[in-house]
Amino acid sequence: MREAKGVKQETIARLTQVSPPQVSKIEAGKRRATRAFVEIVDEYLEAGGALISLWEDLNKDGHPVPIWFDWPAIEAGAIELTCYQLSVVAGLAQSPSYVAAILDGNEEAIAARLERQKILVKEDAPAVTFLIDEQTLYRPVGTAETMREQLEHLLSLSELPNVTVQVVLSSGEHSGNGSSFIVATMADTSRVAYVETAIRGLTTDDPADLAAVSRVLVDLRNRTLPGDMSRALIRKVAKERWT
Repeated sequence: MREAKGVKQETIARLTQVSPPQVSKIEAGKRRATRAFVEIVDEYLEAGGALISLWEDLNKDGHPVPIWFDWPAIEAGAIELTCYQLSVVAGLAQSPSYVAAILDGNEEAIAARLERQKILVKEDAPAVTFLIDEQTLYRPVGTAETMREQLEHLLSLSELPNVTVQVVLSSGEHSGNGSSFIVATMADTSRVAYVETAIRGLTTDDPADLAAVSRVLVDLRNRTLPGDMSRALIRKVAKERWT
């Protein structure tokens, strides 16, 4: 409709107060549009409510269609990642032996995960924060040597200028006990979250979902040790539990 009327994306961006790259992503189905955006565009393009009807169909019953993101592509293009993982170390922070134990020796899956980890050291690497549940340091994966190598790997990662490793003190009460998740911040400051569930991973940029994740992060960070104290605890556990 926009192209048929000779309207540029920049015009839509100006009308909706959204950046041109965001307009492009919305048109390509890579970002969700808000209803306010759709209403403005529908009126400007004289769509007669067709775009609003489409938006309502995609968001019927208050449940937007959740799957149209390629998470590895989102992860690779992010400028910032915040990772919180229940029970085990987050995939991007796993040592090779830990990966092999977690993935039960599946060579293809192991290679894919190790390849993903290269984003931590690429030229335009994102700023990455790993929030490590304290119990993860004690929970055995593989052998004692595997665990010791994993904790040493965390310490090595924490020395990278773009990586922060912090330990979240154990608690059966904090809101982070619900699920593991990663929040990606993109170059245009938009955010996308990947949330693990027992059925499948859910990738979402729905404002309500992002607000819920943000509230969890506030609670987690209130229970998180500073970087130096986190490293000291990781060293202590590696020495006393896994040596």
